[in-house]
Amino acid sequence: MASRIHPTAIVEPGAQLGADVDLGAYAFVGAGVQLGDRTRLHHHASVEGKTVLGQGCEVFPYACIGGKTQDLKFKGGTPGLRVGERNVFREYVTIHAATYDGDFTVVGSNNTVLAYSHIAHDCVVGDDCVMSNGTMLAGHVTVEDHVVIGGYGGVHQFCRIGAYAMLSATAKLVQDLPPFFIADGTPAVVRAFNKIGLERNGHSPEQLERVKQIFRILYRDGLNRTQALEKLSTHADAATPEFARVLAFAGKSERGIIGGA
Repeated sequence: MASRIHPTAIVEPGAQLGADVDLGAYAFVGAGVQLGDRTRLHHHASVEGKTVLGQGCEVFPYACIGGKTQDLKFKGGTPGLRVGERNVFREYVTIHAATYDGDFTVVGSNNTVLAYSHIAHDCVVGDDCVMSNGTMLAGHVTVEDHVVIGGYGGVHQFCRIGAYAMLSATAKLVQDLPPFFIADGTPAVVRAFNKIGLERNGHSPEQLERVKQIFRILYRDGLNRTQALEKLSTHADAATPEFARVLAFAGKSERGIIGGA
């Protein structure tokens, strides 16, 4: 299928368009942009800055992808945004470039980001995530794979969300949310482990049982954080992927792991 470019779409000189792209009415593609094959920009969608958008992405009306950072520390240069394949960015989504010259905000593949959500400068988002309407990620946030964030969930700068975790609607995350768990509240605390999400992603009963053990040790055994992590590290299942993932995540935490309800 040949590319379809509406007569009112604006493609600045220097932009690179892949095969079979579809640009709607008044769509805008900036000079430094690379659009992958089969990418679609709906009417009034914008991709600008030093942005690479992978194959098969879809950008809905009034979304702005690759705009200048809002960080007041920006001193010029050409920081950018790198986006993987098959992402969906709904209406009014904003994703900003990094702050420092040569750095990139990074979004993986197969993500769905719903209307009015914002991914700020220098964030790193993995694959297969869902961010519901109004999700707000501050600068330097890391979101690992298979994460779900409910509507109007907010994440403080430099926080991290582990793989297969869920942040509930309207929750405010101010510390790191470990893999596999569900957090809710303002500020957010861990309420449970993400049993349904793990089942939907093919985890076995044995894996679910290990995650349940991790949850009990971290949040139900009355241990402080140092004691709980020590117990995890010496557990008979410490070498399993589930235990190892949580221990590795905790080992990299700078803001601290959130508490439990």
